Amino acid sequence: MAETEAKLSLIPLGGLGEIGKNMMVVKYGNNILIIDAGLTFPEDEMLGIDVVIPDISYLIENRQLVRGIVLTHGHEDHIGALPYVLRELTVPVYGTKLTLGLLQSKLKEHNLPGSLKLNCVKPRDVLKLGPFKVEFFRVSHSIADAIGLAVHTPLGTVVHTGDFKFDQTPVDGDVTDFFKLAQLGEEGVLVLMSDSTNVERPGFTMSEKVVGQTFEDTFRNARERIIVASFASNVHRLQQIIATADKFGRKVAVVGRSMVNVVGVASELGYLSIPENTLLELDDLLVLPKESQVIITTGSQGEPMAGLTRMAMSDHRRIDIVPGDTVIISATPIPGNEKMVARTVDHLFKQGADVIHEAVSGIHVSGHASQEELKLMLNLVKPRYFVPVHGEYRMLIKHARLAQDLGIPAENVFVLENGHVLEFSKSKVSASGRVNAGRVLVDGLGVGDVGNIVLRDRKQLSQDGILIIVLTLNKDTGAVVAGPDIVSRGFVYVRESEELMEEAKEKVRSALEKCEERKVTEWSTIKTNVRDALGKFLYEKTRRRPMILPIIMEV
Repeated sequence: MAETEAKLSLIPLGGLGEIGKNMMVVKYGNNILIIDAGLTFPEDEMLGIDVVIPDISYLIENRQLVRGIVLTHGHEDHIGALPYVLRELTVPVYGTKLTLGLLQSKLKEHNLPGSLKLNCVKPRDVLKLGPFKVEFFRVSHSIADAIGLAVHTPLGTVVHTGDFKFDQTPVDGDVTDFFKLAQLGEEGVLVLMSDSTNVERPGFTMSEKVVGQTFEDTFRNARERIIVASFASNVHRLQQIIATADKFGRKVAVVGRSMVNVVGVASELGYLSIPENTLLELDDLLVLPKESQVIITTGSQGEPMAGLTRMAMSDHRRIDIVPGDTVIISATPIPGNEKMVARTVDHLFKQGADVIHEAVSGIHVSGHASQEELKLMLNLVKPRYFVPVHGEYRMLIKHARLAQDLGIPAENVFVLENGHVLEFSKSKVSASGRVNAGRVLVDGLGVGDVGNIVLRDRKQLSQDGILIIVLTLNKDTGAVVAGPDIVSRGFVYVRESEELMEEAKEKVRSALEKCEERKVTEWSTIKTNVRDALGKFLYEKTRRRPMILPIIMEV
């Protein structure tokens, strides 16, 4: 293909129509650049699933075209899938210092070699990858070292905001690079891809500084121990807690594996400034007077195994909640987690704690831009085409309407879904193609080996249980030598339902007799007949449909 005929394509593999597993592919000619590779956490009906990652079969098929992966920041929904992706693609990865620090500890957990090509970049750096010239600009977010990207291609500039908000008073003093955004807008931007998470919120997102003030007020009023739960990756929030604790003469301990990990990486790389003798081991902290203790823990989302949830349920090995404790939950529940968070808050109140959570203004602010900031981004960058990203479908639609309100023609705004291909050539733009995209379920060490059929079976087992029918047949005659014996798990308790079990055995025997009469010797047919007869009988008797598993042995 001649260079002049090459087309520019944007292909989302995750993050559109959902929150999480963000992954965007920029393709020009025979060159692919990947932006982010995140995971998301399973929905309630995904029984037993640990995490969900994007389907990267398209990238594996085109692995020789991939020039590199560029990361916007270190949150799980942007870097969490990399341990799985880097097993399949041996390509260089580019990110800022903290992002790569968090990624490295993640790769270590997955026993991936330290020899992977991780390259550190800074805001205002320019990177040449094949035909792509990638320029990085600083943005504010709820984690330090967040960046957006301008990808210069022969057909025009693609700007990806990453996750952002316009915080005029950020905790670390690093303000969004307004000048670079305006400069890009002045030079001309072909397409803007912008974060849609908070498009439903009018006005501006409050500054992180507000939280610092609320912490001060809360610490001033707390008489005894303070326990703060937050997202482990919110380094700015951790900095505020540590600084406030130091100001009021309190010592700090960190609880929860991910929290300990992030504090270790962030302080080592200089993103957390911890005054001397402020951070202690938990054992050393617990011997101090209660009014000198601050505990930072995981569990802001009510996760069953996290620190705060275990404390609330009196299930933590070291820490019991006692009357007089002040518990601060400095995070908003992610959609779907509200019940778990409410349950945790209830249990904390039952234990006598004073709980300050999101309902009380100022204890948490979002890291994402609200409507006025989204408008400002659009007005600074002045793109010719607009693609809302990073949000559920209704958010993408609302963001598209916002862009149209600012004067971008409706035909230049594209609401895509994962797997759609938006293609630009010199003369036209079209959104007609599709590539393989979807979700890959990770369960333990298995990646993608659990699909809809396994989930359907798990759901059936969880709702109606299982019945196992064991019988032994004579190899020559097909007559029943032993059984049928019935084992029930999660359906009924056999001793209390002896009558039902006896009737069930009768149904199995009559099904076997019918098979014998018809000279059926094929095991699969016998099993199907037993399953059908028993299933029908049990549904009539109990209105339940347990999984029925016939096991036949021959002698």
